[in-house]
Amino acid sequence: MTTPLAGSIEGRIAEELGVRERQVKAAVELLDGGSTVPFIARYRKEATEMLDDAQLRTVEERLRYLRELEDRRTAILESVREQGKLTDELEARIREAGTKARLEDIYLPFKPKRRTKAQIAREAGLEPLAEGLLGDPSVEPLAAAAAFVDADKGVADPQAALDGARAVLTERFSEDADLIGELRERMWGRGRLAARVREGKEEAGAKFADYFDFAEPFTELPSHRILAMLRGEKEEVLDLVLEPEEQADGPSSYEGIVAHRFGIADRGRPGDKWLADTVRWAWRTRILVHLGIDLRLRLRTAAEDEAVDVFAANLRDLLLAAPAGTRATLGLDPGFRTGVKVAVVDATGKAVATDVIHPHVPANRWDEALAKLARLAKEHAVELIAIGNGTASRETDRLAGELLAKHPELKLTKVMVSEAGASVYSASAYASQELPDMDVSLRGAVSIARRLQDPLAELVKIDPKSIGVGQYQHDLSEVKLSRSLDAVVEDCVNGVGVDVNTASVPLLARVSGITSGLAENIVAHRDANGPFLSRAQLKGVSRLGPKAFEQCAGFLRIRGGDDPLDSSSVHPEAYPVVRRMVSTTGQEVASLIGNTGMLRSLKPGDFVDDSFGLPTVSDILKELEKPGRDPRPGFRTATFKEGVEKISDLSAGMVLEGVVTNVAAFGAFVDVGVHQDGLVHVSAMSRTFVKDPREVAKPGDIVKVKVLDVDIPRKRISLTLRLDDEAAAPQERQQGGGGEGRRRGGRPPQQRQPRGGQNRGGQSGGGQSGGGQGGGRQGGGRQPAPPANSAMADALRRAGLLGRNNGGR
Repeated sequence: MTTPLAGSIEGRIAEELGVRERQVKAAVELLDGGSTVPFIARYRKEATEMLDDAQLRTVEERLRYLRELEDRRTAILESVREQGKLTDELEARIREAGTKARLEDIYLPFKPKRRTKAQIAREAGLEPLAEGLLGDPSVEPLAAAAAFVDADKGVADPQAALDGARAVLTERFSEDADLIGELRERMWGRGRLAARVREGKEEAGAKFADYFDFAEPFTELPSHRILAMLRGEKEEVLDLVLEPEEQADGPSSYEGIVAHRFGIADRGRPGDKWLADTVRWAWRTRILVHLGIDLRLRLRTAAEDEAVDVFAANLRDLLLAAPAGTRATLGLDPGFRTGVKVAVVDATGKAVATDVIHPHVPANRWDEALAKLARLAKEHAVELIAIGNGTASRETDRLAGELLAKHPELKLTKVMVSEAGASVYSASAYASQELPDMDVSLRGAVSIARRLQDPLAELVKIDPKSIGVGQYQHDLSEVKLSRSLDAVVEDCVNGVGVDVNTASVPLLARVSGITSGLAENIVAHRDANGPFLSRAQLKGVSRLGPKAFEQCAGFLRIRGGDDPLDSSSVHPEAYPVVRRMVSTTGQEVASLIGNTGMLRSLKPGDFVDDSFGLPTVSDILKELEKPGRDPRPGFRTATFKEGVEKISDLSAGMVLEGVVTNVAAFGAFVDVGVHQDGLVHVSAMSRTFVKDPREVAKPGDIVKVKVLDVDIPRKRISLTLRLDDEAAAPQERQQGGGGEGRRRGGRPPQQRQPRGGQNRGGQSGGGQSGGGQGGGRQGGGRQPAPPANSAMADALRRAGLLGRNNGGR
């Protein structure tokens, strides 16, 4: 089915977004002119008539897609024109094609290809036979074919002639764009993805056990299950089949649609059976194969899009986590045999001391370690202790706890910090440049300390894919994932703002309009000439021209500089508006800033002019009330329960405080301090229906959870946010043998309604969530049969996740 296009790309995007075409045209003009989404969203509201950053990102993505579509359309028109086959009707159909899939369907008959059986048959003069049999089924096929026998042309007998005629019709049926489009949508709506275990792979592929005999409609498959099955196929554990519909006796309904399209019907005529067999052959050998490839790509694309969205949302939450601020911090990178790496950073993040202590086995120099930490904390006026959550983290947390107890005068606060990606940073070229004389093993401790002070500033130094908040990230399109994550980092950095006099090169490089090379030039200028005293001085940086200054100036902050406005998000181009406000109030700029009563007495409309409209003036007044306000939440810490340090310390019914580390489509992972994250399944997140787990929890949230079930051999912890939920009794886990894990024809076991019927959802087998190096989480596998009185506990066990192994980061 053809969807008519709007008159222009901008018009089509406007229709999709439900906005006016002129808004999109203004946004496209700004994007094409080199403006970034953060800049347009904040400083060009009048031009786009208040398009927000989410709408602008959509404009950016759709613009890229539709321009690629137009480029492909142009290439196809040129190709068909060169073949001498471009009719007015065909050109109109090509120009009306609204998607890449539709465009390729139309182009398929004209696409240059290797010699096919149909082409060979045409060269042998068999096309008239095919057309004759299709047009007049009253003709007896073998008799008609006898006239086309020609040994010189490779047609040895009447049957060979009929085989050639069948090849011609098969190609014609399979290249009918309207027919293929109709069948594709029908199969998408009625078909399902089926999985079976390969013979002999049951034991090696146990983590995919929920898919050993499984099928679910395409339209009901969540992204994590699609990606899990595709991974199972990639690891040669599963065979996947795309089934058009529930199989029934007799001809496929799809064959009937093909036959009807070409006027083929069984009326008892001599040629009817041959034509019906030709339709069946075309469906099974060409059309179904083609649709299978298309729908497999569609499934993967939809799953990837959702997984990328999950990763991007989690990354945004992690980057915008509450900063502890400018407080001297002691970072501890835990370890047993190699010791605990120690680094002290001052309030500005500068590393001022390092050491290695050996409080744990095998050295057991506990008292010596305590003395060293106390000395460092006192010497450098440390306020915070950041403890990496890897191997030996709880033992190190206990060490820090004893330090606090023995030295209350130090007034220390200890915090467990995610160390995902710290090893990636330690070995990076930037770390070598930033900490050139420091051993690689100690750099991780510096990173752990800094990410407590300011998560955003430190995490931008690491490839976003290594931060460990993704869902099946290693199965995703590298380009799609990188583009999305880079956009998130850009939005977060510019949303918070950057102190130009303290920012690192990686942080500056994420500011609107600043490239990596320009970021290096800014730092070099700062090192050579001292701190910037005004935004205007940025113009003296090598290669920082007017366009780059326009894009970046509003997002760069200068604290204590010559102009108080330079520490705000007011753009220098709008300073004249503030000067007029100063003139009106009779105040100095410094005294006007923060003067809520005075600022709210001003009427925004009084300061509107040809350059600055009401949205910008209103934004300026809000900013002047709280200049440079950090949009991130206030700093809080979680307290892990004393005596609960490993999974064997957990028991059903415990209520614990923890930190949300990751959120996926099927639930949230929570660190409760035992080295393995527990899973709060989506069905245990609320008393009401939860469509998106992120509605309830986000990475970095501090939550109270109850332990529902602990499976020590599998390292699985099932948790609930509903503290009055009933925990599973220990003996329940011993019941049953997992027979329900093998299922066919619908949702997997964990998809049944949990107690109360609130939710459906869950993860089945083989998933990896998380990123970085060795930081993946493995999930899946069949679980024991459910206890009769705890359907939800069963659902949680089935969706349980192999715990996080923090040992290798």
